[in-house]
Amino acid sequence: MNYDIVFIPGDGVGPEVSEAAKRCVEATGVTINWHIAEAGADAMEKYKTPLPDSTLDLINKYKIALKGPVTTPVGEGFRSVNVKIRKELNLYACVRPCKLYKGVKSHYSAVDLIVIRENTEDLYAGIEFPVHSTETKSLIDYIHKLNGEQIRSDSGISIKPISEYGSSKIIDFAFKYAIKNKRKKITAVHKANIMKFSDGLFLETYRKIAKDYKDKIEFTDRIVDNMSMQLVQKPELYDVLVLPNLYGDIISDLCAGLVGGLGVTPGANIGDDIAVFEATHGSAPKYAGKNKVNPSAMILSSMLMLRYIGEDKAANNLENAVSEVIQEGKNVTYDLKLNRDDPSAVGTSQMADAIIRQITEDR
Repeated sequence: MNYDIVFIPGDGVGPEVSEAAKRCVEATGVTINWHIAEAGADAMEKYKTPLPDSTLDLINKYKIALKGPVTTPVGEGFRSVNVKIRKELNLYACVRPCKLYKGVKSHYSAVDLIVIRENTEDLYAGIEFPVHSTETKSLIDYIHKLNGEQIRSDSGISIKPISEYGSSKIIDFAFKYAIKNKRKKITAVHKANIMKFSDGLFLETYRKIAKDYKDKIEFTDRIVDNMSMQLVQKPELYDVLVLPNLYGDIISDLCAGLVGGLGVTPGANIGDDIAVFEATHGSAPKYAGKNKVNPSAMILSSMLMLRYIGEDKAANNLENAVSEVIQEGKNVTYDLKLNRDDPSAVGTSQMADAIIRQITEDR
């Protein structure tokens, strides 16, 4: 079977790691028609926007994309391309598996977690009011009149919307994903003890939906600060985590730290009929063109893509190949060596070559 998939190289190290992933997917024998699209800093120079309409049109047409990392300026410039893609295409579920592969440096011996993060609401909704603006002053005055709370006049304000609809979508997705992937337990993460009308709504919705699955999977919930401690102390007690947007972003990085870092952590953004697969890490522009960074996260993201389209055999073959190359420790990038200055470390492309050789042997 042939598949039409949009390929977005990204910027920074994006083109290097995404090309490595593309080559690994092709080595599995799955036939894909790649449709090249642009996004990020390079697209900004060419189209005066980091996310051209033509890119969104292609993803809408073909429904699946493999996307390399793109740069997001800190504190200035354009908003995150990643956030815009998720909102424009209603990719409400962010799936980030955090699995420890033998050979990766970690303080733990076994970790296998899946973080499922709501993607469209919460503080990432982008509803913000800058300090000293007329709109911010009006909002501060209105809030004071509404409930008597006095916000400092020199404040910037971000609004945190969490809806029953958005919570229901992500929570139901999480339960179905957990059951489909034969997981045993799901935990909702929140701060409902303090934010009773936003996180409280998320938790209330979770408990309501969980009743429909009570005979199929174990479920529980944790306050986010306690969850952070629990994951560091005893990650083996947890399986699938479902979280609102901001907590999901933070906790997924914590979980990545448990398994060796963002270099081995894949990601998927999934909606009702569209999915975009991308590494969790950023574009690391200072390493662009140096053939240095670890391609594992991007390659494992393409593995998730293969599972999504039903090519489970190819996905298993690809994941096993990545695992075997990492465990052998010979043809891996510097960050996967015991000593990061090890002169035997290979480049991005060479590690992909080793994974491709292993795929070919295992096929």
